[in-house]
Amino acid sequence: MWACGTQSFAAYYAGRYDEADARAATAVDRAPSHPQAIRLLVNGRARALGKLGDRNQAERAIGQALELSDRHHVAPGLTSCISLLPYGRARTLANALTARVALQDTGHVLRDAEDLDDLVENSDSAWSRSLVRLDVATAVLQQRAPDVEHAMALGQQAITLASPLPISSVRQRSRDLYERAAPWRSRPAVREYGEQLCAWGRQLPPTEAG
Repeated sequence: MWACGTQSFAAYYAGRYDEADARAATAVDRAPSHPQAIRLLVNGRARALGKLGDRNQAERAIGQALELSDRHHVAPGLTSCISLLPYGRARTLANALTARVALQDTGHVLRDAEDLDDLVENSDSAWSRSLVRLDVATAVLQQRAPDVEHAMALGQQAITLASPLPISSVRQRSRDLYERAAPWRSRPAVREYGEQLCAWGRQLPPTEAG
């Protein structure tokens, strides 16, 4: 099930969202109560369904993942996103942010992020702190009254956090945030973020910069 999740993620990052959802759904169907089904539901299914704009199915997958997280009695705190242990409720909610960003469920994203703030900031994972910042930054731009400066500040923090050991999800979401900020490219905050993003890309080794 872990391998199936990784295959689903590969399809997701290649933009093949239907395939990403199908691979995760097939794995969950094999063992719907297995601890690894949490990761498959909230990362494999919900994120892909969010990109496909299927709000009902994405929320259903998130709900199933949360139910499983509660059922497996994981210790409190933000469990590792790459651990073979089951995702706890906080990790599941943190990863659900990405699906809800894609659905432009801005209020839900900002409320959950605020509730998770202490756990995220006290996490040992710089990746988690970076990714949550990027999700929140995107949600801030999706508001009726976007706070461009705040969003770009969060984006810059995210890049700084991830710089020592970049991963594809951080790189992709960093670029996505810059594209989302396109209407405000004339603002200094957006230009500064774009410059930091370009400088970071030049610093990455060839295998990471693609």
